[in-house]
Amino acid sequence: MAEIKSTFELAMERTKKIAISEKEKEEIKRREIEQKVNSLANRYREGHLPLIEILRQIERMDEKTRATVKEILLTQWVDALSLNDEDERLLKGIESLKHRSADELKQEHHQLISQYQREKQSLKEKVRAQLIEALKREGIHGSAVEPNTEGSPLWKKESGELDHLYGAKLEELKKRWKAL
Repeated sequence: MAEIKSTFELAMERTKKIAISEKEKEEIKRREIEQKVNSLANRYREGHLPLIEILRQIERMDEKTRATVKEILLTQWVDALSLNDEDERLLKGIESLKHRSADELKQEHHQLISQYQREKQSLKEKVRAQLIEALKREGIHGSAVEPNTEGSPLWKKESGELDHLYGAKLEELKKRWKAL
């Protein structure tokens, strides 16, 4: 009686003759490492994994893998720096992977974020005042009038320009973090 083979068995028979090149093996290993690093980076950023545990896992790796993992983590963490004020974990992680303190750079980073937030708040108040004035000219005024500042085209335009300006400054700072 003839043997019935599954699709999987047929595929396995066909692939026995196909060999994977060294370059393909390295690419597969690199993708596996990237997946692991993505997981570590995200869990750390979200506060689910302490930095010390990441450092322990890195130390258990062979030298080549360790260097690759550090490079990928550094790139991801530096790229994740943003204009919000939630970067402290990332900055600590970057310093730990670089094995050096970066107090001056951290201070510049904090000053940039602080200045950005002050200017954004000032801009918000300015736009709000302009919107209230425009509503008054239309006969709408009083203590209950609260304009939708963040929904206005003026806010979107002005805050977009501010975000662009400070985004460029942040990119310059990111370059310095990578070169640290």
